[in-house]
Amino acid sequence: MHVIFVEPAFPFNQREFVRGLVNAGAFVTAIGERPVEYLDDELKGWLGGYEQVRSVVHEPSLLEAVRRIQSKGWVDRLEGSVEAHIQTIANVRQACGIPGTTPKTAYLCRDKPAMKEALRAADIPCAMSTRASSEQDVRDFVREVGYPVIIKPVDGAGASGTSKCSNDAELDAALADSSVQHGVAVAVEEFIEGHEGFYDTITIDGKVAHEFACHYYPNVLEGMRARWISPQIITTNRLESEGYEEVRQLGQRVIEVLGIGTSATHMEVFQGPKGLKFSEIGCRPPGVGAWDLYCAANDLDLYTEWGHAIVNGRRGNRPSRRFSSGMIALRPNRDGRIVGYQGAEELHAEWGEHIIDSHFPAPGTPTQPVEAGFMANAWVRLRHPDYDTLRTMLDRVGEKVQVFAE
Repeated sequence: MHVIFVEPAFPFNQREFVRGLVNAGAFVTAIGERPVEYLDDELKGWLGGYEQVRSVVHEPSLLEAVRRIQSKGWVDRLEGSVEAHIQTIANVRQACGIPGTTPKTAYLCRDKPAMKEALRAADIPCAMSTRASSEQDVRDFVREVGYPVIIKPVDGAGASGTSKCSNDAELDAALADSSVQHGVAVAVEEFIEGHEGFYDTITIDGKVAHEFACHYYPNVLEGMRARWISPQIITTNRLESEGYEEVRQLGQRVIEVLGIGTSATHMEVFQGPKGLKFSEIGCRPPGVGAWDLYCAANDLDLYTEWGHAIVNGRRGNRPSRRFSSGMIALRPNRDGRIVGYQGAEELHAEWGEHIIDSHFPAPGTPTQPVEAGFMANAWVRLRHPDYDTLRTMLDRVGEKVQVFAE
């Protein structure tokens, strides 16, 4: 099978998807924004061809590159794994007659108001929401639903550009910072109380072939706003227990309603006083290295499993569920440049056998802002057979390991 993969070099883990396709038996041609000389020898060795474009989200450029590749031989699939690339790839895929995720499905998985409208029509529980193109639209929605509300980009990922508003003053501030002032639509949603997590899959012909569930501690909005918090993501090895059945059924139903065929998916959910509520979905893998956590927890090469789904339409191996695994983000005490750490050496001495990997930027490295995400500065990833023990370990890392900047 001949697969075109979009953007193999950035971010760095993109190369893993190429490797997974090759392991599954694909002949891979890549399209990227960098000169072929930028690619290292290992990555170039996996590729049967490479086309450079000025931007992989510039649809005419991507379309021209795909058609050049098609002129040389048959193409079976056109794939990508980055949220910002998915819609453009789907449009080009359809224009070139290549099977895979359709533009409609890509749109519904990216445009949050349209997504929730489609899911509510199918009786899937999710927050009340609307698309607002003016400040008055936002205020009308708040008047109807009440506080608190969430304002975010219609096609955003994670908590980027997201504001929670609990009163008129916070709403005024959020509107002043938002693109709606310039006539650009935003998504406005009822704020859902409860614990936040995510459910990830690899689907084959619309059926879940691999599935994983993660918990946030604390919820993303809180974790991405306060410097003193060392936020955590933990994947459970208890997914087959009764408590997760409702999440699994919800995920399969969302996949069916949105017309997802063979693809990775990433779904955010809330469990709270109003029950289980669906939040949003991406028709692509999760970010922040979550697949690496799944690999380490399950004795599984998930990138190759994704390759088997795309290339062979089947699953290769089953997850072992031997471990829970998790990551904790460690924030510098201030913005500036890293000057040192406290507790890092003791961490490796005490729990070295449980550490998957870690990242401690060298002294002198500029810090990244708190809202830049879980892997923006220092972080540690661990695994343990018992989920509750792992939670305790991650808490202790957050308490004992300090990152200093000046």
